[in-house]
Amino acid sequence: MDREIWRGKDVGYIVKKKMNRSCRKNGMVSVNRWGFGSVNRAVKKGEGKEMDQEIKQRIETLKKEKDAVILAHYYVDGEVQEIADYVGDSYYLAELATTVPQKTIIFCGVSFMGESAKILSPEKTVIMADRSADCPMAHMVEVEKIREVRKEYPDVAVVCYVNSMAEIKAESDVCVTSSNALKIVKKLPNKDIFFIPDEHLGHYISQQVPEKNFILNDGYCHVHASIRPDQVLAAKKSHPDALFLVHPECPAAILELADFIGSTSEIINYATDSSAKEFIIGTELGVLHDLKTKNPDKTFYSAGSAQCCPNMKKITLEKVLHVLETGENEVILSDELREKANAPLKRMLELAK
Repeated sequence: MDREIWRGKDVGYIVKKKMNRSCRKNGMVSVNRWGFGSVNRAVKKGEGKEMDQEIKQRIETLKKEKDAVILAHYYVDGEVQEIADYVGDSYYLAELATTVPQKTIIFCGVSFMGESAKILSPEKTVIMADRSADCPMAHMVEVEKIREVRKEYPDVAVVCYVNSMAEIKAESDVCVTSSNALKIVKKLPNKDIFFIPDEHLGHYISQQVPEKNFILNDGYCHVHASIRPDQVLAAKKSHPDALFLVHPECPAAILELADFIGSTSEIINYATDSSAKEFIIGTELGVLHDLKTKNPDKTFYSAGSAQCCPNMKKITLEKVLHVLETGENEVILSDELREKANAPLKRMLELAK
């Protein structure tokens, strides 16, 4: 198997320590003993629950009045997941947007997720709970880079992880998720594969299709890239009976230590179906809300790092209420961009069958 990493310009999303620190400070979230974040509020003792209940009741009323549905990603704060009509990973939510009867979608996630929902459901109004909530990795590849690779490798297939912006999807041949990437890449006739934007997921897939030549982009998820082998080994030592469940966006050195590798939803399903009682979680710890809800008799540990996405934690009950009241933060895409970005998504659905 041939591999190379296509190094491009630094797009200004080197986040690492600063991102993790911002999850703990600046009034954004607190991190409990599991590393699970909850939004901080400056309220007097006893007022918080009453305030939250009023907000939740108002949200429920407005949903009915405005024919709206709330979709939330597993990584947003637990209290936001609780008021959502559906909770899932990025592509599940985008695909779900095509089937829900409501005309308005309130998306509790980062920007590329709202874009995907709008691409697949152009007739619906898609509103982001927080317009500033963004995924750094989704910007870690440029259109110019894709075009340069096409010139160097005329027969290349540009395989685009759904964690990407619409303009990048529009330049790609097929989209993939972390759960269907291997199946789709195997079906492609092309020998050369330019996998964007995540280097680590691309490397993981490349190891399983040695007959393909992978050109890897130097993008990464700062949450998964922050998990270190020494932290994992320490967690395993502290919890010798725990299974280590890992997202394939993690670096190869972390995947080598895993008992199971899978997407966010696959990690949840594995832990739920497993007879094991203890698990070390190698992904963003917002997933603990669903894991604990479905498995109250099981124990979950972090892999040692903060494992917090500060962009996901920007989304609060107050912001959900605000956009329901005002209609702000609507996702707008031109027809031309939407149609171009939709083509690789449609091809993914065909090849994933």
